[in-house]
Amino acid sequence: MKQWLCAATLFLGMALLPQNFYGFCGFYVAKVDTKLFNKASQVALVRYEDKTVLTMANDFHGDPKEFAIVIPVPTFIQKDQIHIGEKALIEHLEAYSAPRLVEYYDEDPCRSKVYELMMAPAKNGAADRAEERAKSLGVMIEARYTIGEYDILVLSAKQSNGLETWLLENGYRVPRGASSVLGSYLKQGMRFFVAKVNLAEQAKLGYSVLRPIQVAYESPKFMLPIRLGMVNADGPQELFIYALTRKGRVETTNYRTVKLPSDTELPLFLKERDEFGKFYQAMFTRQVERENKRAIFLEYAWDMGWCDPCAADPLSDEELQKLGVFWLPSAPMSDLPLRQGRMMRWPAGARDVFLTRLHVRYDAEHFPEDLVFQETADRTNFQGRYVLRYAWKGGDNCSQTTAYWKSLSERREQEAKSLALLTGWDIDTIRQRMNLVASSVKPPDEPKWWEKIWKKGTSRSATGR
Repeated sequence: MKQWLCAATLFLGMALLPQNFYGFCGFYVAKVDTKLFNKASQVALVRYEDKTVLTMANDFHGDPKEFAIVIPVPTFIQKDQIHIGEKALIEHLEAYSAPRLVEYYDEDPCRSKVYELMMAPAKNGAADRAEERAKSLGVMIEARYTIGEYDILVLSAKQSNGLETWLLENGYRVPRGASSVLGSYLKQGMRFFVAKVNLAEQAKLGYSVLRPIQVAYESPKFMLPIRLGMVNADGPQELFIYALTRKGRVETTNYRTVKLPSDTELPLFLKERDEFGKFYQAMFTRQVERENKRAIFLEYAWDMGWCDPCAADPLSDEELQKLGVFWLPSAPMSDLPLRQGRMMRWPAGARDVFLTRLHVRYDAEHFPEDLVFQETADRTNFQGRYVLRYAWKGGDNCSQTTAYWKSLSERREQEAKSLALLTGWDIDTIRQRMNLVASSVKPPDEPKWWEKIWKKGTSRSATGR
């Protein structure tokens, strides 16, 4: 039971800135994997006008015969509105939009540089009896489909307790006591999309991992039900939402949408194995607490036509179409991006997709309502990006070098303070790991006075030429 809840909890209910701000460039060196978080679910939402395509990634690790999901949907779902997708699509979305660690290298301080911001089965006696039982409980089986490795039903109901009883009797492990939540969905006129694994079909198809379920529907409601899965959940759940739209960034209307701290310069030791993941977990938890556990966090917002720096290649037109992006031109200019150094960009006009990545840690106490979304016209690029800056190690000397070495010591101390502020980690421990306690950043030895006289390029010839 616990294992099923961890896998299907979502589906049951379906400014800190550094002193020097840099444009989106640098060298990508690490990213945050959603597997860092326990009880994590992922969904992709493609939305345009009143049309929605929902892709639900099934992170289920138990016996397939124990798998079952119940999803409130705002309208009747026909068979051809359901599709079995590819897990790799969600994995690619995750990798492309993941918060990332990037590197910069200080320039020679003697060179000034300006940084710009830049199908129903035949009835038989057992089926008849099952349908009669459903009717007696006020439950109507509006459709039956077998698609891929899943047996799918579309249900409506008159009373929540009758629906709860029917689901339990038929092996859908809805938390007992969920009648009040089911009732609220029934009052909204919502139906229920329920699915189980068809073991015979799964064996025939040869899949060992359950593939994502995709549902396409039309409704003015742009929302994601999450309440039912929290009825008896044993702790907070993690949810990652990848929203693909035409106009711009997606945000929630009934909870605050907050940008995570980004573009902060941090100590170099975060590049060590697992350190960046530990940092991000601690930082995210601290931000959740600061927002009283009631906010949705923006991790990424970017035009799908390019990325900088790229944690993964942008999705191709074919991949976007498989996710449900139905407005792309039938003959795109190119499916191959143009590489420009650290960046990747499609030819102009070949993309019309904006990706928003949201991350929420939720429980019943702090999220009493389902998530309701709206698409905005904001196309400002944003990414969770954390910066490592390496010191210049050259030997040139000029009037700027003294100031540079002084600022470097101050910068390292600020990096320690920023890390402590973001994570709550002990600053003295951070300083020790940065070796700031025993020593400070030291400039190279000052050249002797006579070395300065005849330094190449600084003296004149005897003839004055």
